[in-house]
Amino acid sequence: MAECFSGRNNSLGFIRLALASAVVVSHASVLGFGDTEFGHHFSHGQTDLGKLSVYGFFVLSGILVTRSGRRLSLARFLWHRALRLLPGLWVCLAATAFVVAPFLYWRQQGGLEGFWGHDRGPLDYMASNWAVAPRQNDVSGVVATAGDSGLAHSPSIDAALWSLRYEVLCYIGVALLAVTGALARARRVVLLLAAVLGWLILRDAVHTPFWAGFGDSDYHGSIEFFEVTGRFDPDIVLYLAFAFALGTLIELYRERIPVSDVLGVASGLCLLGSLHFGYLYVVGLPAFAYLLLWLAIRLPAPFRRIGARHDYSYGIYIYGFVVQQSLVALGLARWGFWPFLAMSLAGAWAAAALSWHLVERPAMRLKDIGSASPAGPPAGPPPKAGGAPAPAHPNGETVRVSSGRMDSMTGPRFH
Repeated sequence: MAECFSGRNNSLGFIRLALASAVVVSHASVLGFGDTEFGHHFSHGQTDLGKLSVYGFFVLSGILVTRSGRRLSLARFLWHRALRLLPGLWVCLAATAFVVAPFLYWRQQGGLEGFWGHDRGPLDYMASNWAVAPRQNDVSGVVATAGDSGLAHSPSIDAALWSLRYEVLCYIGVALLAVTGALARARRVVLLLAAVLGWLILRDAVHTPFWAGFGDSDYHGSIEFFEVTGRFDPDIVLYLAFAFALGTLIELYRERIPVSDVLGVASGLCLLGSLHFGYLYVVGLPAFAYLLLWLAIRLPAPFRRIGARHDYSYGIYIYGFVVQQSLVALGLARWGFWPFLAMSLAGAWAAAALSWHLVERPAMRLKDIGSASPAGPPAGPPPKAGGAPAPAHPNGETVRVSSGRMDSMTGPRFH
């Protein structure tokens, strides 16, 4: 893996776009028509296309964020993560509260009287949700009004934001591992942590082969560290942390992971088998992790150009739900599934493009403020002499290529 997964010579950009778009596709059936999401019946309730895509995002995030954590100082690591996550999120919240919601309210009520002074208005929405934990679902009742009219099937205007606080929790875990030296000098500690997470998941699956992971809400209750961070479901922490840890292990042990077409095909078959016959999280999730990296390496060259320069995946994820709820509130789902899906994808992609070019990419240009060098010394072994110069990665990080290996790269934070 260390030799093949290098520089921009991979299809990670395409895979991220595919995962983000898959979330929109999966949500189309439930948001537009109140049906179950794709894959729910095939997996016997274990998961669906949307949740499986989130697991994929966490695997990829585990690889890329761990790579960043090994290379950067703690302060710069946290600064880079904040720049990649928060500006896009805050503008999305503002656009939802001050553009989308007023328009929907005006269409529903024939004016804006009562919108700004609503007890759960746009300012309350911003104040409640700015810290990556959505604690207010609606803005001035626009979704509730659509629900009362029989149009909306979800009470939230952007429920897709739920995974961001779990992503941040994983960032904190990487930061702690970096500070303690585990990432650079004691990777077996990470292996042990991943094994513990895997054992806890295996314990759930032993008596229930079709265990639904964090789909079984409130199984172990919930935890609230601070009011602003919202409540954390231990089941969600466990399953997403395991997916993230799989990505971390791939990064830490990349020189020992073979790139095998036989294993790639076998991992795909294993994923499908576990989806249909059970034990998805014990067997299928590790197979999915390998499959994603194998595809990133083995997909044909044209796929490597998709998403290589412009990363719309984060924008698709955070705006897709808002776009679909807006279409639902306007009654456009009545045109049928395929027109609704086409409008959903077109709207999500358009919003994501604006977010990338106007917000996310400009924000990432601030990553080196206060630093004499773009990245600082790497936390791992130094690059070999004669290595190639470090080209800039489109997501705002530096890619250091040496003897065919990529020593650092980062990507979007999704989920």
